[in-house]
Amino acid sequence: MNQRNYKTGIADIPGKNILILGCGNILFGDDGFGPLVTEELLKNYNLPENVGVINAGTSVRNILFDIALFEKKPGKIIIVDAVDAGKKPGEIFELSIDEIPEKKIDDFSMHQLPTSNLLKELKDLCKVNVTIIACQIENIPEEVTTSISKIITDAIPEVCKRINEIISA
Repeated sequence: MNQRNYKTGIADIPGKNILILGCGNILFGDDGFGPLVTEELLKNYNLPENVGVINAGTSVRNILFDIALFEKKPGKIIIVDAVDAGKKPGEIFELSIDEIPEKKIDDFSMHQLPTSNLLKELKDLCKVNVTIIACQIENIPEEVTTSISKIITDAIPEVCKRINEIISA
């Protein structure tokens, strides 16, 4: 197994210059997009040693809080999430922190104010470059399901390619 293809733990973050956080709840269909992207990156991409990949799931707020407390912070954080921004399903786009939709998918979503405030503090006060790569959802089911829309699944390689380009730049 390639040593770089492991899930970065919170204790490994201070050693990483670039951190990729896949956000979302895998039990609510398309909302599981972020974690699926991190899984794809870890399985099929040979990432540099200075890049950490975390399936943040629904715990992104806790992870960002920990990062804010670290003495040595990453230089760049890339957040990957599925959102409902009224775009075409499967469309990939970047969001600024101010553009994060207020509408939240569940009570543990990164779209709540405390998390967006943490992102703003990391960006403005700690000088961490924050990039948010979003995918427009097709559907968030009302019942628990791990089934993700085909159009969202098809967007995963495009996002991985975009992330690879960002970290190579």
